[in-house]
Amino acid sequence: MKNNTQIDFIYLSEQDMIRAGVTDMPACVDAMEEVFSLLHQGDYRMAGPNNDSHSAMIMFPEESPFPTMPKPTADRRMMAMPAYLGGSFRTSGVKWYGSNIANREKGLPRSILTFTLSDADTGAPLAFMSANLLSAYRTGAVPGVGARHLARKDSKVIGLLGPGVMGKTSVSAFMAVCPCIDTIKVKGRGQKSLDNFTQWVKDNYPQITNIQVVDSIEAVVRDSDIVTYCNSGEVGDPSTYPLVKREWVKPGAFLSMPALCNLDEGMEKEARKVLDNTGLYQAWYEEVPKPAHNYIPVIGVRFMDMIAEGKITLDQLEDLGEIVTGEAPGRKNDDEIILLSVGGMPVEDVAWATYVYRNAIEKGIGVSLNLWETPVLS
Repeated sequence: MKNNTQIDFIYLSEQDMIRAGVTDMPACVDAMEEVFSLLHQGDYRMAGPNNDSHSAMIMFPEESPFPTMPKPTADRRMMAMPAYLGGSFRTSGVKWYGSNIANREKGLPRSILTFTLSDADTGAPLAFMSANLLSAYRTGAVPGVGARHLARKDSKVIGLLGPGVMGKTSVSAFMAVCPCIDTIKVKGRGQKSLDNFTQWVKDNYPQITNIQVVDSIEAVVRDSDIVTYCNSGEVGDPSTYPLVKREWVKPGAFLSMPALCNLDEGMEKEARKVLDNTGLYQAWYEEVPKPAHNYIPVIGVRFMDMIAEGKITLDQLEDLGEIVTGEAPGRKNDDEIILLSVGGMPVEDVAWATYVYRNAIEKGIGVSLNLWETPVLS
């Protein structure tokens, strides 16, 4: 019997992705919770020798004899993020991440992302999809998983630094799991982004009756039940990263940090430290010069530096996967301050891409494309 060698896949535009459910935040939070369970079980693979690498990134030199070669400007990233995920997903894929802060001058997003979802057995493509919304929603959903297990159930006030895409999706995830929220304090860089965010909140979350625009990071943090820093900025000098001071933080606060962040000595000592995946930070630490926080501004990388400095030990760090599976406690009392470092991982893209792809197939969404009927070389 002759094998069927034809390979077809679907193309999903951004509008197709929306129709297929990519903006369904409650479903995305649930999907990410399964991801963390699989991470804890070990039913996944990412790049690198320890299977936990975030990505493979192209590095550009400061000076080059080739005038057309890109410069290593702020937020310049060209990288591939591959992963396999088991469980109910059983798929693999890779996100291609192109980013340049100067894109905004052209009316484009800073990052332009695409994702290829593949059959984990043959490697054949299942879908090629627009991935800006895919990436944004899975990134925001992870703080939602953290808040589900680590925020106080009566949390009412969100303190947000950075009202952009990541800020919006983080708020969406908090709203999905914390029904008592009625206040947001927000600090941004420009009036346009603040106005856009304020209108977005009014349109999507009328239960938020109090939106306060504040002018300092301290005001973002003080009296907030949930704090998140979602801003972008220059990497290199941790003293310039947005700071969290212990004296600002109320008892019982949950802090979700998916962007640039630094802590004062009091926070370094007192905050309960939870990582989305310890192996991710260990891989990052091995891959960059030291101190690693100078190169990767996520606070979990600072924790790796603190281990090297003898300030903390590895067993003082907790994995979100342990908490999600019930093998470690979530919030222990109403007063503890808990900080979650969110690094972002390609397994999250694989999970959410698989969910959207299966919805698209079920609903007949997308454009079918043919790779080949029979391969010319085999």
